[in-house]
Amino acid sequence: MSKRKGVSADEKRVRMLQLFYEKKEFFQLKDLEKIAPKEKGIVAQSVKDVVQALVDDGLIDTDKIGTSIYFWAFPGKNIKLTEKKIEEANQKIFEAELKIAKISEEILREKVGKEDSIERQKVMQEVTKLQRRESVLQKELAKHRANDPEEITELTKKAEKYKDGINAWTDNIFAIQSWCKKKFDISETELNKQFNIAEDLDYVE
Repeated sequence: MSKRKGVSADEKRVRMLQLFYEKKEFFQLKDLEKIAPKEKGIVAQSVKDVVQALVDDGLIDTDKIGTSIYFWAFPGKNIKLTEKKIEEANQKIFEAELKIAKISEEILREKVGKEDSIERQKVMQEVTKLQRRESVLQKELAKHRANDPEEITELTKKAEKYKDGINAWTDNIFAIQSWCKKKFDISETELNKQFNIAEDLDYVE
């Protein structure tokens, strides 16, 4: 007779969130320890750890009322927070794109060899930071895929749009690199050094 396979930690998290979303109520830990095993197959001994992990990740809210501690979570809350973060990132990407466009025009008018401007260095750093932020948001979206498929599909489309924007400007940088190398007969390594372009600059997948 084969040994029964236990429920993984990730699956426990998903099941616990589903319980909250389905019930739409406020619970004490003792209530969850009774309900979760029956309705979601989460053993009572692990309920506390699962709930605390979700609280630490901001997926479940908690507060002390009188002498009792209550937990709750409602559908859509974390999806809306993620959408807001993506919108803020998109706005920053748009602003960075305008700066890059302006500075790129200046690069085409100047000879290679002059010191790169502090402003352009800041813009390049901002683009790199936004690319990393976009990656973090993509991972955060993945956490919510089991919660609201329709909204997640819409957010995924938006995230893809922002990624395309980043890749478009990465393509512009590559085009400028190619033009400068031909125009001024300079190696890509030296060009990257002159304009503070990361050697591992690449498209976001």
